[in-house]
Amino acid sequence: MGMDVTASARERVAAIQNGAASSASAVGAALERIDAIEDLNAFVTVLEDAARDRARDADAAADDGEDRGPLHGVPVAVKDLRDRKVGVRNTLGLAALSDNVAETNSIAVERLEAAGAVIVGTTNTPALAHTIKTDNRLVGATATPFDHERSAGGSSGGSAAAVAAGCVPIATGSDIGGSLRVPAACCNVVGLKPSHGRVPSNSRLDAFDTHSPFMVGGPIARTVEDTALALEVLSGPDHRDPFSVPAGDDDFLKAIDRPATELSIAYSPDLDLQPVDPVVRETVGDAVADLEATGVTVRDADVSLPDSGTLRQAYYAQVGAYFASVAERVEDRYGIDFETADVEETLRSTIALGRTLDSLEERRANGPRTEAYHAIEAAMGDADALVTPTLTVPPYGKHLSDRYPTEIDGHDVDGIPTDAMLTWVFNLTGHPVASVPAGLTDDGLPVGLQVVGRRYAESDVLAVAAALERARPWSRHYRDIDG
Repeated sequence: MGMDVTASARERVAAIQNGAASSASAVGAALERIDAIEDLNAFVTVLEDAARDRARDADAAADDGEDRGPLHGVPVAVKDLRDRKVGVRNTLGLAALSDNVAETNSIAVERLEAAGAVIVGTTNTPALAHTIKTDNRLVGATATPFDHERSAGGSSGGSAAAVAAGCVPIATGSDIGGSLRVPAACCNVVGLKPSHGRVPSNSRLDAFDTHSPFMVGGPIARTVEDTALALEVLSGPDHRDPFSVPAGDDDFLKAIDRPATELSIAYSPDLDLQPVDPVVRETVGDAVADLEATGVTVRDADVSLPDSGTLRQAYYAQVGAYFASVAERVEDRYGIDFETADVEETLRSTIALGRTLDSLEERRANGPRTEAYHAIEAAMGDADALVTPTLTVPPYGKHLSDRYPTEIDGHDVDGIPTDAMLTWVFNLTGHPVASVPAGLTDDGLPVGLQVVGRRYAESDVLAVAAALERARPWSRHYRDIDG
């Protein structure tokens, strides 16, 4: 009873439950695939024995007619950051924590396993998830399967590469500036940043650290349907998260069937914020044109954000304070001194951003942040979603030492991560956003498109994303890397 590595999670569940395939075969294929793409550095820890044991248990349940849930027997992966599994090492991307073992399960792990999933491993992330390249001193750089010298993005690059390469149909990630969406764009998969509180987290060190800017967990998958399925599993209230929101009447899976003729989008090729590479602009523009051809109503958006320098400074203030506080808690808990430890210089400089701030400076950042929120709301108007590129450039070099572009579309830029992405704005505003494949460049590099919805309107985001998937299917782009 074999299992095609290209099968979706829903297809796998149906096959396992009706006896056409087995969880053992699905997990076995996943483990073989993980071994085959080892050079991508997508995984930190592979749980071969535990996964095979759980797969056998899933098959026994299926034989007895037992429904273990919407992910019954399906192999999945979790990001090696906040998604902890008891007894499995939890490194946070730090070489100094290479032997650290989780003592509690995260809510995401609890919910995935309660839904019947089989966790086959933990995926790579830069140290403390601090940047948009997945490279660390633990296992090295993670590459996109589309070009092994270019980055899978970050900070959920291991998850995106694992999904794109066919190891698992679903993986988890987290996002404080683009860490779900940037890897999705680099790896030609779907990455969904939900609204704050939609997917709860059970951090014991600081349960209140995810609001400035908004940091959320969410799914990465090859298909919009599997993204919706994963969101169904991961979302819902939990008393351990003080930001957790009550359950609504959302049906994420039903949303993907909304006809294109019922959908409308506002389109901005650059958020009126910063330059975008012509190849990205053209690819995303073609995708929007294909959406319009299927019946989606499209209008141009005027996005009156604060100027780029002001808005970036607001983001740096709050994200710097976030990473400085995370570093302090990690120092206290694990005895790591980030000023003297052998850690990446990019991490040290990110922490330094926040260590010189006072509380008033961090609060002042809410001024331009508020302006940005209202600007995005106004740009959407009566449309279901705002559409814009995810990255301003194609995937870049995979190593931390590789420079970001210093010129984009004839404009000089600073050569820093925020130049390369249009994602971070939405961590200030809190809107739910999915990055969806828009197409490949002539060089075969993935380009991502962001679908931005109103707060807690993930159903609208998924509906527009699904319309694009029908209009411009990206599954064919996996053929070369699936082998």
